[in-house]
Amino acid sequence: MNLDDEREAIRRELDAMRQNGARRQELSLHACKRLFFDLGVRPSMAAVRDLTQTGSASDIPKDIDGFWERIRHASRVRVGAGAIPKLLEERAGELLGTLYQEALIEARAALDEERREMQASVAAAQQETHDGKIRHEAAEQAIARSEARADAAWEQVRTLEAQLSAASTHGSAHHEHLQASVRRLDADNDALQKRVEAEQTTNAALRDRVDTLHEQMRESTEHYAQQIKDAVAEAERRVKPMLVELDSLRSMAATYQSGVRDASRKEFDFIQQLAAAKARGDRLDAQLREQSDELDVMTRQVAAIRAQQGIDPSVATLLCALATAGRLTAGELASIGTAVDGHVALPARCPKCEAGEPELSQVDHRYELSCPECEHSSGTGTSRLEAVTRFLSAGAVSAST
Repeated sequence: MNLDDEREAIRRELDAMRQNGARRQELSLHACKRLFFDLGVRPSMAAVRDLTQTGSASDIPKDIDGFWERIRHASRVRVGAGAIPKLLEERAGELLGTLYQEALIEARAALDEERREMQASVAAAQQETHDGKIRHEAAEQAIARSEARADAAWEQVRTLEAQLSAASTHGSAHHEHLQASVRRLDADNDALQKRVEAEQTTNAALRDRVDTLHEQMRESTEHYAQQIKDAVAEAERRVKPMLVELDSLRSMAATYQSGVRDASRKEFDFIQQLAAAKARGDRLDAQLREQSDELDVMTRQVAAIRAQQGIDPSVATLLCALATAGRLTAGELASIGTAVDGHVALPARCPKCEAGEPELSQVDHRYELSCPECEHSSGTGTSRLEAVTRFLSAGAVSAST
């Protein structure tokens, strides 16, 4: 019986006492006795409360203290024999009580030891029984397997006997077949021997033929070697003049190569001189163009100055304004001529497309102002003033017409 079973038995006892009208102190005292003496557990408030299911937190400790007081009182054994003082009797009683407690503890320890040994013996016996059952089952399984193997072996023996009988029958047939094969091989061997003899005869004839061919080849080789020797001598005789000529050609080639190198070097020097002369000519040409442009500008300036010397600038400006406003007729413009051309300013933009910059051209003393973008033109006129006036007027002539 384990600890839980003991506790359950104690609860049943306490229930029986409660049904018989026992009080709380009696229930607590009985629980303490069973815990201390039977279970070897020191009574505590929680353990007693768990068993009795009654009592408060202040009553149960009082009951436990009463239990310990009764234990101490009962342990005081009085020794009344002889003339022993009362104090010694009490001390002797306490000593006997202590001895009793020690003996009780020792007895419990011995009981626990014997109980453990008994439990170990029981466990060992159970283990041996379990092992015996396992071994018995294993033996039965081994016997069953042995019987199965024996049955299989008998079946295999019967199969082998059948195979042996079939093999013996097949062996006799195979033996007859082997004898027939031996006879056939003997016949083939005789035929092959005859063929070998014929081949040997043929080989002898071939060897004789090969010897004859070797002799002929040796003679031909000697003849060809003599011819080759004569040909080599003739070739050497012919090659010697060629070698002399080749040496002379090599010397001529070396001379030619040196001449080619000199010519190449001279050509390179000439090309460098030509490049330097060309660069100098380009520089002179650029300077000439710059000077020509400057001369043209100066010429135009001189012409403008000469043209402006014959008329008052204010009058020229007035005439230009009248012509631009369209107040002068063609006859008047013709009568004015080129007198005020030095004071005429060219328009900055074309009045038709407003994008192109007009250009003035003079051919055979005739002036024409045209736009390179839209090809708007003034037509030819006798003066710059007339060309500008006609270019700005609405009746200007297009270049396409």
